Amino acid sequence: MAGNTDSHIADLHTKAAYAHAAAAHVHSTGDYASAQELARKALGYSMEAVKRTEEVAKSAPQTMQV
Repeated sequence: MAGNTDSHIADLHTKAAYAHAAAAHVHSTGDYASAQELARKALGYSMEAVKRTEEVAKSAPQTMQV
């Protein structure tokens, strides 16, 4: 199950990265409203990934925590 969680978290980070790249591209074309929406999505993906990562870190064995 941990591999599934890790994969889901990695997917969230990837989606955030793509949304950030898409937002930057759309912004450069002058479509600021679409860029803002994509940036919001990217932020949402990033925040969800951080939340999930922190949950996994809390449940990690003490020897693995930094």
